[in-house]
Amino acid sequence: MSQPKMNDADYALLADFRATLRTFMAFSETQARSVGLTPQQHQALLTIRGTALGNATVGYVAERLMLKPHSASGLLSRLEEAGFVLRESDPMDQRKTFMRLTVEAEQLLESLSLAHLEELSNLKPMLISMINQFF
Repeated sequence: MSQPKMNDADYALLADFRATLRTFMAFSETQARSVGLTPQQHQALLTIRGTALGNATVGYVAERLMLKPHSASGLLSRLEEAGFVLRESDPMDQRKTFMRLTVEAEQLLESLSLAHLEELSNLKPMLISMINQFF
């Protein structure tokens, strides 16, 4: 069974979709930098906040950010030094350390997240239209 062939319209749609995603990512990067975070730091904070309390380990953050564990550890150490992240030992296994956000990080992340949701709301009709054209 052969796969369907791509046509010019398919390539144009994929290019538009990719450009729209990149526009959102550029928005996100700019927003993070505007509050003194790198895009990767913002993503780490969001990963920690979006994880059930007690599940945000260095390994989990590394996996979600597609980093090597030592790189994630360095990133989290810098966030800890900046006062955004706290490390807490697992009471059941002292070898495990969990990450949690400070109050300052929570407030910063909420502000960034609201701006991101507004931008996604603006892009939603275009993204839905493109996805519907794919399928």
